Amino acid sequence: MNLYFLVEGMQSERKIYPAWLSHLLPELTRVQSYDEVNEKNYYLISGEGYPSLYDFIPPSIEEINLSGKYNYFVVCFDAEENTVAERYAEIYDFLNQERLSLKNAELVLIVQNRCLETWLLGNRNIYSRHPQHLRDHQSQILLDLLDYNKYYDVSVECPEKMGRYHKFHTHAQFHGAYLRALLAAKHTTYSKTRPGDALKPFYLEQLLKRIEEKPEQLTTFRHFVDFCNRVKSKLQH
Repeated sequence: MNLYFLVEGMQSERKIYPAWLSHLLPELTRVQSYDEVNEKNYYLISGEGYPSLYDFIPPSIEEINLSGKYNYFVVCFDAEENTVAERYAEIYDFLNQERLSLKNAELVLIVQNRCLETWLLGNRNIYSRHPQHLRDHQSQILLDLLDYNKYYDVSVECPEKMGRYHKFHTHAQFHGAYLRALLAAKHTTYSKTRPGDALKPFYLEQLLKRIEEKPEQLTTFRHFVDFCNRVKSKLQH
């Protein structure tokens, strides 16, 4: 069982997905080159953002077909301002136009709706009911957080269904700012280059707890977890 991951992001996804896979699929060992896979391995590369992700799909498929040892080609990317269905259609249209096909591996699309930070907002433990203990120079963060929470309470409502606050151009920009404000209120930080607590097992465990208790929420994150569980089941048989 071998997996080939192509993730959209240049920074956070490159760190967070391996951290999560070590918890969800500890049976798998990461390799540094696509041709190093043998059994129970995975290979992960970045598509260097959007739209350059599409430049990486043809050579990735070529490598998978050349190897002949991969079971899954997993492409992880943001929905951004599109719907999940639109992003699915975009990928399949590209594959058809370029006449690309996998010989033996199965294509798995993981859409992050709206972005990876949206999923990270699902940790209810980062939500502070009384975030008044910030230092003076952070007071604007507190005011922003109060505004964001008034607009949409991510501790109760599904982060994936949250809209775009009027001060931001995109959903992803807003969701990222909301996440950083929540973590600042807990005296910790998050950035794409330094995801911090998001890499730790307890953070993932809170996301898993959220979808267990609220099965109607974080549906695209659940899709990723369900895929990992399917792989785990095959590894055990």
